[in-house]
Amino acid sequence: MLYAVLAVIGGFVLLVWSAERFVLGASATARNLVISPLVIGLTIVGFGTSAPELMVSAVASWDGNPDLAIGNAIGSNIANIALVLGSAALVSPIVVRSGVLRRELPLLLLIILFTLALILDGDLSRGDGLMLMAGLCMMIYWMVMLGLQTRTSDPIHGEFDAEMPRKMSMTRALVWLVIGMVMLFVSSRILVGGAVGIAQIFGVSDLVIGLTIVAIGTSLPELAASVMSAVKGEHDLAIGNVIGSNMFNLLGVLAMPGLLSPGAVPTETLSRDYPVLIGVYGALFIMAYGFRGHGRINRTGGGVLLAFYVLYLFYLYHTAR
Repeated sequence: MLYAVLAVIGGFVLLVWSAERFVLGASATARNLVISPLVIGLTIVGFGTSAPELMVSAVASWDGNPDLAIGNAIGSNIANIALVLGSAALVSPIVVRSGVLRRELPLLLLIILFTLALILDGDLSRGDGLMLMAGLCMMIYWMVMLGLQTRTSDPIHGEFDAEMPRKMSMTRALVWLVIGMVMLFVSSRILVGGAVGIAQIFGVSDLVIGLTIVAIGTSLPELAASVMSAVKGEHDLAIGNVIGSNMFNLLGVLAMPGLLSPGAVPTETLSRDYPVLIGVYGALFIMAYGFRGHGRINRTGGGVLLAFYVLYLFYLYHTAR
């Protein structure tokens, strides 16, 4: 028991650190190649914040625990919206001004529906995994084009630019990039081993462990980034981190069990967890889109999201017993 708990805690700490190093190295490398900060932010940073989920799901799937990987993908999306944005909005109300985000929000809805259509038959096949990866490639291409076409006057452009690392040599950037990638794999293997051990000790399913312990842990980079962005008044960046991460999670992270360990989707995923994901996304869209001006997630909205997440965890706890 003690070993499993220490493995999970140590895995989380290493995972957060390695994700931060990976994003730093990748962003600095791209900046040295004179790539637009907006393109870097929409693609590399979005992928980097999802790197923990991606690596954990790949390791879990390879080790024969696809339910943990599926739970991680869906659970992280729920946590990103309800826990991360709820917490960030309680710290500082979030005002959404970016036109880029107004275009990303409907795209996230399409990705949610596309993913649902693939798993609605109760099976996540290798073909489904390939379609998700194809969707990921199309999404990245769309984001690159959006970043190249969007004017620098968009508020989120300045926020991304302010957060990009400056004056880092290419050699140092590449070293951090490689170290981050290696440690992401090492920490993911430690975390998955500990999470599976806890599931066996308490007799709960891999799916529930993925939805709770693993999902919250792999969402820590998004939580830290969004809360700090909210504190610094970079509101569009606070929500942009979540939207980008969620798109990468559904297409890239959920593709891992399909490609590496195809099989049945747990019935609870379709009957319980995916409806919750759609519900919290609906609440986010209503608050953040801004039908008559700027979108806004105030402290009341943040409190509602956070309270809903606590109720969801409470429900999982009772149904998993």
